[in-house]
Amino acid sequence: MESESMRPWETWRAKAARHQPQYGSEEEVGEAVSDLRKRPPLVFAGEVDNLRDALGRAGKREAFVLVGGDCAETFEQSTANELRLKIQTLLQMAVVLTYGSSMPVVKVGRIAGQYAKPRSSPTETRGDVTLPSYLGDAVNDIEFTPESRRHDPSRLLDTYHASASSLNLIRAFAKGGYADLRRVHEWNRGFTANPVYARYDSLAHDITKAVKFMEAAGADFDSLRQVDFYSSHEALLLEYESALTRIDSRTGLPYDTSGHFLWVGERTRDVNEAHVELLSKVRNPIGVKIGPTATREDLLGLIEKLNPKGEDGRLTLITRFGADQIEDVLPSLIDVVKEDGRPVTWITDPMHGNTISTPNGYKTRDFDTIMSEVRSFFGIHDEAGTVPAGIHVELTGSDVTEVIGGAEGLDSQSLTERYETAVDPRLNHLQSLEIAFQVAALAAGSNDEAQWPGPTADLSDPSESWHLVDPIA
Repeated sequence: MESESMRPWETWRAKAARHQPQYGSEEEVGEAVSDLRKRPPLVFAGEVDNLRDALGRAGKREAFVLVGGDCAETFEQSTANELRLKIQTLLQMAVVLTYGSSMPVVKVGRIAGQYAKPRSSPTETRGDVTLPSYLGDAVNDIEFTPESRRHDPSRLLDTYHASASSLNLIRAFAKGGYADLRRVHEWNRGFTANPVYARYDSLAHDITKAVKFMEAAGADFDSLRQVDFYSSHEALLLEYESALTRIDSRTGLPYDTSGHFLWVGERTRDVNEAHVELLSKVRNPIGVKIGPTATREDLLGLIEKLNPKGEDGRLTLITRFGADQIEDVLPSLIDVVKEDGRPVTWITDPMHGNTISTPNGYKTRDFDTIMSEVRSFFGIHDEAGTVPAGIHVELTGSDVTEVIGGAEGLDSQSLTERYETAVDPRLNHLQSLEIAFQVAALAAGSNDEAQWPGPTADLSDPSESWHLVDPIA
């Protein structure tokens, strides 16, 4: 049996660990972890290496990174159709970004592992009943009952099986012909008439013409049939991540095989605590969410801990400040990284710092505010001479109504129609395409950004009780 001395990444156990489940039985935890350690890896070291190289190229403006998917995956929604719609949406966004920016797009899904979420409070109260908060399907169930909200270690195994099933389907889509660039028109079938979809159809028509010309000229299109598609999630549950870490037979180095790209959140990025300690020991590319409270010392400590040798693609900083704070905070943090000199890949998460609560009680985000932070992100990097390398968004391929604004003109009342997220609001399929067109223009350095019609909420109207909610939730 493998001893702890043979698992050098388990130094995290000596560190403070935030936002971990409070299991009632250590014996049950031990059984689940022991089982996970015997399971095959979910991803492979060579794939991880390829992604690290791709992220390094993005940091040099040789590619663009698209990360997208659910705020919190659920076991119930990890179906073939739901996965297909998310993959389709990301493929469409990638086509738009590639065509508009003339750069290859690194496609990363918040898929096949995003089953756990930190929450603002450890408990939730409804009426006279207080129960543990829902922490994602990897920990407990969203149903508000004592049994459902119990922190259950057997769900770690359920998470593994759900992730394995999802990854199997993703590989089939990515490598089996579904992602063939010659199918760009088919990806848009079944959606209603809309200026955004019309624009996509026009782009697809141009691509099809170019492909047919190249086919007639004798070009080899085998490479168009397949794409590289990577999985990512927040490495929140330390027992799960540790149990799925393996020593690579090629190199003798540890890789976290739960996903290709792993990140730590704003709440768990303390350089002296367990999450950063664990991720410092694995060879995966690592992301760190950086919010408005980040200091010079925070960044320098994270760079030294996670990328001491200055390896391209190893460390990605995912900024999530909020549209009202990014201009004040990001420039000085860029200066810190420039002075240090070791490479990082900068991408923006324009959603988590812009979460609001509507007058009718829904947690949401406003499309225009999201785009405002994206524009600031690109502008600040252009001014600093650094590279805005990508975007990280929460989205679904379904026609949900969770984010207000955009071409559909969704308002607070629209949220009552199809609000389906388990935790945070997501862009729907149309909004995802819409943001891709606008980001493509920014990535290409164009000021000819698409402006889509549609009413948006006036968040400054004192008669409406809009208010910001915890930006870290």
